Amino acid sequence: MPHPPRLRRQQVGSEQRLKGASYEEIARGGGGIVSTVAATRKASVEELVEAARPRLHALMRGGVTTVEIKSGYGLSTQAELDMLRAARSLGDSETVRIATTLLALHALPREYRNRRAEFVRLAIEEMLPAAAEAGLAQAVDAFAEGIGFTVEEVRALFEAAARHGLRVKLHAEQLSSLSGAALAAEFGALSADHLEHADEAGIEAMAKAGTVAVLLPGAFYALSEARKPPVDLLRKHRVPMAVATDCNPGTSPVLSPTLMLNMACTLFRLTPEEALAGMTREAARALGWQDEIGTISAGKAADLCIWRISRPAELCY
Repeated sequence: MPHPPRLRRQQVGSEQRLKGASYEEIARGGGGIVSTVAATRKASVEELVEAARPRLHALMRGGVTTVEIKSGYGLSTQAELDMLRAARSLGDSETVRIATTLLALHALPREYRNRRAEFVRLAIEEMLPAAAEAGLAQAVDAFAEGIGFTVEEVRALFEAAARHGLRVKLHAEQLSSLSGAALAAEFGALSADHLEHADEAGIEAMAKAGTVAVLLPGAFYALSEARKPPVDLLRKHRVPMAVATDCNPGTSPVLSPTLMLNMACTLFRLTPEEALAGMTREAARALGWQDEIGTISAGKAADLCIWRISRPAELCY
């Protein structure tokens, strides 16, 4: 059976990277995130659910009991809400907890290429309020990057999120240093993802704000990045480090949590104890659910996965 158009487009992007094109070059040429949008917009909620279900089952087989699902591939109010509805529907029909995040500023859709400010207003004044009113999102996210959105644009989104009582997260410092970590800390963000280019000032701000650093070795590997997250600085300032798959069609086509544990150790030099805490205790903190899940503790939910191993470090091996 031929691959669906969305997957074929992402495979083209992967081939371009192998030929030397950077993530930024592919994105500016119309690839990456925006290449997935057309297929997402065409799909019904039911089709989105059924497309996602095999991926969710793969994560469950890898021991996952809680999943965060982000939108960000619809880039219109209706499509973004449909993605969040699909995520909620999955949570209702499967034996996992699902946290939903509105990734309101992920990329600029083609139809807004020359109307950037208009799209940012749409996200702030229509998309975010609609998701909040419908109770579809627990948090709001954005991509602060040269190929994404500016600090000023993200700040306006985060101010709107606060008005609607929603916590925030941020794709920060993945490709360049734009003070995204400090911005996340300024708004008390639950988490800041990637952080390869974060500086000490930003990390110190995250520590004071209690913002979790989410390390994503799958994206680092798939993009053949050379600059690693500053793990020593995160340790120095005692910033909690979570580990996640970042499963997405363009930059981290990964469905194995244990592979991410391994890569967190082999690529980022986390200890097995840090990696395991990152996939459990600190991952729960990154969702704001540390009082409910993440550790085996009295009063918390018994979301347990039992492994036939002799010592915990084997999960990272």
